[in-house]
Amino acid sequence: MMDKFQNFRKKFKRWRMSRPFWGATFSLLAGLIILYMPIHLLEVALRPGNFVVLGLLFGGLMTIIGILSYFYTRLNIIFGIITIFLSIASILGALGGLFVGTLLGIIGGSLLLSWRVVDQSVKEGDKDYPNYTLSEVAASSTEQKLQNE
Repeated sequence: MMDKFQNFRKKFKRWRMSRPFWGATFSLLAGLIILYMPIHLLEVALRPGNFVVLGLLFGGLMTIIGILSYFYTRLNIIFGIITIFLSIASILGALGGLFVGTLLGIIGGSLLLSWRVVDQSVKEGDKDYPNYTLSEVAASSTEQKLQNE
């Protein structure tokens, strides 16, 4: 039972380190928080002249970008710029999720912008990467690995 858990943790760590995980997570969370207020105001959103529709649009787009950031890792810069823009613009339609969504969106977009892929050779017999010769990892883990050596 413990071996399965350890294998799952290693696989999840390898998956998490090969993509902008925290930027995508913060962007997804910001999108959901921004969507919270307009969803409760759907009756008002259908009336003409309301900006609540913008809250639905911006929150929905941020949620979609957060999900896509997990899988399309090479588009992290584009997703980061769009996330920051949408989180600031969401103040118009949803008060930015009472400004919490805006703050999380700016943090998530910044993390998406700063993430990069570093190709790193893995030494034979490395405990963390037993079956890999070349892996893509986040830059922070490379720096962490260099400090440990």
